[in-house]
Parts: sequence; structure tokens; C-alpha cells
Amino acid sequence: MRGKRLSRVLVCAAAVPAVLITAACSSGSGDSKSKGTGSSAQQSASGGTNPSASASPSVQAAAYKKLPDACAVLSKKTLTDLVPQGTSGKKGSSDDPSSRASCSWSSLDNNGVKGSQFRWLNVSLLRFDSDTTRGSGEAQAHTYFGQQVKDAKAVDGAKNTKEIPLSGTGSEATAVRYDLQKKEGLFKQQTVVARVENVVVTLDFNGAGLAGEKTPDADDLTNSAEQAIKEAVGAVSSANGVSSSGGSSSGSSASPSKSASSSPSPSKSAANKG
Repeated sequence: MRGKRLSRVLVCAAAVPAVLITAACSSGSGDSKSKGTGSSAQQSASGGTNPSASASPSVQAAAYKKLPDACAVLSKKTLTDLVPQGTSGKKGSSDDPSSRASCSWSSLDNNGVKGSQFRWLNVSLLRFDSDTTRGSGEAQAHTYFGQQVKDAKAVDGAKNTKEIPLSGTGSEATAVRYDLQKKEGLFKQQTVVARVENVVVTLDFNGAGLAGEKTPDADDLTNSAEQAIKEAVGAVSSANGVSSSGGSSSGSSASPSKSASSSPSPSKSAANKG
């Protein structure tokens, strides 16, 4: 799985001082997740055959036909809260408006000898089309959602890993958080994965106090990440002309905890992936 996260390092490299690149990109899911957890997810998202419109009557058509601009799914206020020194996002290099998009932000509040507060945020979106071979877009997204959560719980070196099923966010949603010790400091990582119909949104958010600065509170970071992903899910719905109340999809998905859970084994989605 480590190879899948290398693209995340590239995403962060342009925005973060060299000493911080490893620590920031070691957390999470973002750009690499947007490319899929393996080739099958990527193929499913980009579709190799005809999209949902051509799916046979036996396959439910995909509900959502497009994605919003990933760099515009969060409001200026939300970005100021999460990444106060880095509200200008960097779009993913592999974005395809029809199936995948990602954006990342980094923030370093440098207080000199008093230390610095570092934050890194990544949002990735992956849309699945219905296909007679792979099944409905919703079912594919549900499977990918579960894999993303599993990956987030399997990060090498993660400590105090905790999975938190969420309600009221899309069709299903789960947050995974953990601590990761780096040479720069102790990083608090949150990976929140949500599915709305046939689209999966993965948000990675980590923070650290550097050079003696206080380590950020994990609960505060988690609450911020949960609010942000609700906003991102709403942007996906709005882009498809649906009320941003985050509606539940029909049928094929299980509850957040059931669909995502396997055993909490630390993975690579949070402090590394994003």
C-alpha cells in the first residue's frame, strides 16, 4: 500500500517546507486515495466502458453524474479555521472532472523560538459509474468506502487508533484518528471517509506542534474534520442539483460501522496517505 501514498508526498512537496514534507504527507489518503485503492478502484471510477447512461436495465443508474471542484468544496471560513496560513489550495495533478478530483492545503504558523503550529488538509473525491460488469455505481462506492476506512486503520506506526462511525453525513461516514510520532513532533491525524450515493469523499487532516509548541487537541481536530466533510458532501450533492442536506442513498449500503469495519489495524490512510 505504501506505493499508493507516494503521490500524496508529491502533492504536499510544493507547499510545505522541506523539513515538514515527510511528516505532513505521511498522513493520509488524499491524492493517492483519489486514484483508488488499487487499480480496480481507479478503473471503476474512470469507467472503462460506457458510463451509467449505457448501463443495462438490470443495473441501477448512477445517481450523481459529476463532481464539484475539489478546491471549492470548503468555504473560506472553514479553510481559515483548519489551515489558517494556507487557504489557497493545490489541485491534484490527476484530476478528471468526470470521476476524480483532489485538493490539498498546508499551513505553518511560525512563532519563531516559541515554536510553530503545522496543519495539513487534503480532500479527495471519487465517483463511480454504473457498469454491467462491475455493478451499480452506488455498490462500487460502498465497497471503496469500506476499503478506505480499512486502510486508514492500518497505518504503520500509528498509536491510539480510534474509529468513529458518523451519522447525518451522506449515505455513510466514518472517522479514523490516531497519533503518529515523527522526528518533527507528534502528529494528530484524522481521516474521515463519507459516501454520498455513488461518490466517496475522503478528508485527511493532521496537525502538530513543532519546535516545542503545544500538541493540538485531537478532539478539536476531529470535530473540525467532521464538520468539514459534511460541507464537502453537501458540495457534491449541490453540484448534482440535489439538496445539500446529505441524503441517504437507497438500499445497497450498510450502516457506517458495519460497512466500514473490520478489525482496527493501523493502516496508511491518515498520516500518510492523506
